[in-house]
Amino acid sequence: MSITITPLTPVLGAEITGIRIGTVTEAEFAAINQAFEDYSVLVIRDQTDIDDENQLAFSYRFGALEQVISSNPGGAGTEIAIFSNVDESGALIPPKDKRMLYNAGNQMWHTDSSYKPVPSTASLLSGRVVPPEGGETEFASARAAWEALSPEEQAEYEPLVAVHDFLYSRGLIDKTLLGEKDRKELPAVRQKMVRTNPVNGRKAIYVGAHASHIEGRDVEESRALLRRLTEFVSQPQFTYTHQWKPGDLVMWDNRAVLHRGKGWDESKYKRVMHRTTVAGVGPTVEDGQAFAA
Repeated sequence: MSITITPLTPVLGAEITGIRIGTVTEAEFAAINQAFEDYSVLVIRDQTDIDDENQLAFSYRFGALEQVISSNPGGAGTEIAIFSNVDESGALIPPKDKRMLYNAGNQMWHTDSSYKPVPSTASLLSGRVVPPEGGETEFASARAAWEALSPEEQAEYEPLVAVHDFLYSRGLIDKTLLGEKDRKELPAVRQKMVRTNPVNGRKAIYVGAHASHIEGRDVEESRALLRRLTEFVSQPQFTYTHQWKPGDLVMWDNRAVLHRGKGWDESKYKRVMHRTTVAGVGPTVEDGQAFAA
């Protein structure tokens, strides 16, 4: 087999064909890793034999993996997060079930694990069962959006620190979804609002649904600014929409893109996705100092 890397849009995304993730050579992995830094979103096709074992092994090549938070209804305490509308018996979970409401938060623009003290580097999502229509995943380049800002806007936003809070974002769906136990596990954290890629120096706006407010500014006014920035990042010229096919594995850079899932007919079609998350290498803000991480 011969690896092929084909850009998907002018600003983000590349499709990779000609590999099996279980047998990637060192040379192929180097090309994949470079493409990840260059394109932010990688679509690896034709992994029809994918299972948890080879997804985990491939993910570990990029670094240590996060464990799933205890509030997640799928995969808590493991390295595989499961997003599914199928119960243990194989039946569809009713759309109003609390498990489905929890996962509905993934349909807001966000970046994975920004609510953790050390936010994640990357996510890898495999489509184990995909609906014939709907259920797409959208990605937005926060790098391209940063480069489209005026110099004055860049100068204003770069020093800012935002507070990221998982309970805040899930509360936008339903304030009863999470409780005091979850607050103890997931206290709000501070994150730099502009991140710099340590490999190529490119900057990205670091916002999304988990960003509650901006330090040192009025809460409601800063939330309005965060919403405007998220809307700015997610403009069509900065986005790629992935239409899932069986055997797709999609990897994305949580430092550089926002993403969200799109809805589908949950009462009709099954959708089962397995995600691994590559841990970050350090905080973005610590002891009042901001770091490129």
